[in-house]
Amino acid sequence: MPLNAATQAARLSIAPMMDWTDRHCRFFHRLMSRRSLLYTEMVTAPALVRGGARHLLRFDAAEHPVALQLGGSDPAELAEAARMGANEGYDEINLNCGCPSDRVQSGTFGAVLMRTPDLVAECCDAMIAAQPAEVTVKCRIGVDDQDPEEVLPDFLEKIRAAGVKRITIHARKAWLQGLSPKENRDIPPLDHDLVHRMKAKFPDLHISVNGGIASLAEARTHLDRGLDGVMIGRAAYHNPADILLDADRALFGGAPGPDRLEVVEAMRPYIAAHLSEGGKLAQVTRHMLGLFAGRPGARQWRRVLSEQGHREGAGLDVLDRALEAMDRAAA
Repeated sequence: MPLNAATQAARLSIAPMMDWTDRHCRFFHRLMSRRSLLYTEMVTAPALVRGGARHLLRFDAAEHPVALQLGGSDPAELAEAARMGANEGYDEINLNCGCPSDRVQSGTFGAVLMRTPDLVAECCDAMIAAQPAEVTVKCRIGVDDQDPEEVLPDFLEKIRAAGVKRITIHARKAWLQGLSPKENRDIPPLDHDLVHRMKAKFPDLHISVNGGIASLAEARTHLDRGLDGVMIGRAAYHNPADILLDADRALFGGAPGPDRLEVVEAMRPYIAAHLSEGGKLAQVTRHMLGLFAGRPGARQWRRVLSEQGHREGAGLDVLDRALEAMDRAAA
């Protein structure tokens, strides 16, 4: 049975990150890698179903393959939100069982769902039955004082029985009390080996690992050890060129991506269209600050975009000034 586009692309995926992986960020990332899988920020099912926030589903056709990540814990509401996402054309619908924020906990979803695998299975079953896109799950290895060696296999068994075939595992526990969401990204120790043991235990599942992976070389190591995919988050956002420009060649056997200056040029029509619709320059260029990270003049590129991108009436000329400042500094 041939793999669908999202499953093929999941060999490398870019993590859903609140306030970061919006539609402008995803379009920018897609210019650098044609093959990797992109995720939306988490969108809550109540916002879509009860709040009518359909604008949160907006994306550009160029983003494919692209997945919608949903947050929620009510099976019927998640089913309706999944149906809405599928109708908009998303290639995958993902259920968030990993976010540790207080706001998410108060809604009884995110990482707190690791405590209720039967409810997660019920949610997944409803989402699968409601629409045609593949339903996947992103989870942690456990929360608080849970023993990951016990709870994670049970969690995987139950969602597999509900029909889920693809899972991304963030290889850290989430501490729901006492640590901030930021601290939850760094303080609990990583256990990548546990994720590899889950792949050995569940060879029929497509399992990706997430957490602390900062280079294509690290990604390749996990793939070579037998995992099906790798998800990269902050490294791909802060140093997008280092992760994405060579991803298609290094991990998919395809052609390398464009160079950084070609990416800037390719963003111009997109930015122009956004400005013509009344959008602000910084809404797009804030995601481009790390494009030249590690290159001579990168600091000046960031400075000009940061200082001038927010000004009233800022346009494409700010890009020109940022490039000129970078060139002067590099010289």
